[in-house]
Amino acid sequence: MIRLRHFAAAAILTLGSFAALAQGERNNWYFGKGAGIIFKGDSAIATNSRLFTEEGSATISDAAGNLLFYTNGITVWNSEHRVMPNGNGLMGGKSSTQSALILPKPGSESIYYIFTTDIQAQSDGLRYTVVDMAKQEGKGDITSRNNFLIAPATEKLTAVRHSNNRDWWVIAHRWNSNGYMAFLVNKDGVETRPVLSMAGTVHGGANRKAIGYLNASPDGTKLASALWDADSNFEILNFDRSTGKVSDPILLKGFEEAYGVVFSPDGSKLYGTANGIGGGKAQIVQFDLKAGGADAIAKSAVVVGTSKSPRIGALQVGPDGRIYVARQDNSYLGVINNPNAKGEAANYVDDGFHLGKHKSDLGLPNFAQGLSK
Repeated sequence: MIRLRHFAAAAILTLGSFAALAQGERNNWYFGKGAGIIFKGDSAIATNSRLFTEEGSATISDAAGNLLFYTNGITVWNSEHRVMPNGNGLMGGKSSTQSALILPKPGSESIYYIFTTDIQAQSDGLRYTVVDMAKQEGKGDITSRNNFLIAPATEKLTAVRHSNNRDWWVIAHRWNSNGYMAFLVNKDGVETRPVLSMAGTVHGGANRKAIGYLNASPDGTKLASALWDADSNFEILNFDRSTGKVSDPILLKGFEEAYGVVFSPDGSKLYGTANGIGGGKAQIVQFDLKAGGADAIAKSAVVVGTSKSPRIGALQVGPDGRIYVARQDNSYLGVINNPNAKGEAANYVDDGFHLGKHKSDLGLPNFAQGLSK
């Protein structure tokens, strides 16, 4: 059994040009090979956990930043880093890009949903599990597990607040299709019949093409997708928070083994990771979403960082406003210090955050947009 301990003296990142965001729900990150970060005030502190995952994970805390639970899509651990009752056997995959996503149920103070995706469009597909935090003296218990939504689906999974700022849209993608699926989550539960939008590129072919992130802009009106392949691309689309419809794709071509995507905190930039065919050419690309139309956005592409790691993966905005970059099998995360800035002014540092005795892999925790509203 691993003895849990905090690396209190490990790397601390002080807050720079960004004010801390009021998002306590995102303050505890667990990912990679037992790695973790606790965001507190103006600092980020390396820690550890029981979680080991090649790619996806998800964590959730309360509004004050107190850890509730976390998962790799297969096992669920509570705030004491113990396996939650009934917390084994979820049908996500630890090598699925976005293996899990956690959402609070609208209108409830205790019920949470864990959505999971299977690896590479396999038969377990997209499912959800129900957690009741009122049980086990506030440590939580799983009351319903692996409820089926659709299969096969890609490894893409994100969520956006409904325009009513109460409900949620859980967004995923059908396999061998250009269909985005938006599942409504409201006080009555999870709607099993999604809003289907046929928009953009077909995700299909060799199963490895199911790999790659889906993320939403801070205001929830845009989506970005990474389409992993030797001649892979990024794609930007519009999202209607009232209807759940996806539309108006912009294809950004020619980024070999595209993997991670994230929007800057002000929504003006899009960042993606690409690794070259077979890895070894790890780059972070920035697109200026204010450049103009589709052609202007495509032409705005600029490499703002390269990594010593053969492969880099997920991109995620921290509560401190910085963007963290997963480096495979490395004890450092890359950090984009000024992600709203254009080009090199974004200030990418490859050895940006030290994870103590633990290592990153390709994933970082998956969060919904609008958790703190």
